[in-house]
Amino acid sequence: MTDLVAVAHGTADPRGIRVVHDLVREMARQRPDLPISLGFVDLNLPALPELMRRVVADSNEAVVVPLLLSSGYHVYVDIAAEVERYPGQVHPAEALGPDPVLAEILADRLGDLSRTDHVVLAAAGSSDARALLDCEETAALLSRRIDRPVRVGYLSGVGERLPAVLARTPGRVAVATYLLAPGFFETLVRRHARGRLVSAPLGADPRLATLALHRFTHSAACLPV
Repeated sequence: MTDLVAVAHGTADPRGIRVVHDLVREMARQRPDLPISLGFVDLNLPALPELMRRVVADSNEAVVVPLLLSSGYHVYVDIAAEVERYPGQVHPAEALGPDPVLAEILADRLGDLSRTDHVVLAAAGSSDARALLDCEETAALLSRRIDRPVRVGYLSGVGERLPAVLARTPGRVAVATYLLAPGFFETLVRRHARGRLVSAPLGADPRLATLALHRFTHSAACLPV
């Protein structure tokens, strides 16, 4: 049996931790036959290296599924390090985004946009340009889904910051919160939005759990028999 190791960023906000655990519980509900564990790349325990040591000791193989909305440092460095540490036993899956499922959830969180001209996608950001490209693709998917222009504003990293994007976006603007859970970044989004419509984070949506399981299935299907 190949284990699924879900990996989240981690947060100091207990609401955010609750969402991550709820998401993993939903994954387990959808796949009760599958061994699933949860580790973190920052702030919370178990840390990914410690968890991988335990999983590899008890299982032949594992697929690491990032509960991350785009690829970046944690995918290309933290998770890649575990794959290299256990060659042939630990295998990576793709990050959750970009994917049309995320655009669907974002659209649902935004709700009625009949009085909205533009949407700004508020993303956490990254120092890795590949993560920014992922966010731009998500914005394009959301734009097609809601039939409105969507720009990306970042809260950290090297991309254009959310306040600057909001300042140059004309008309009636809504903000799509491209974050998994409540926490520090969500607070920043609401502060920068200054009274504009702001959607809730994605949360432990069952569609997100299904997407994570699809990432696992695709990676596991590529393993040598």
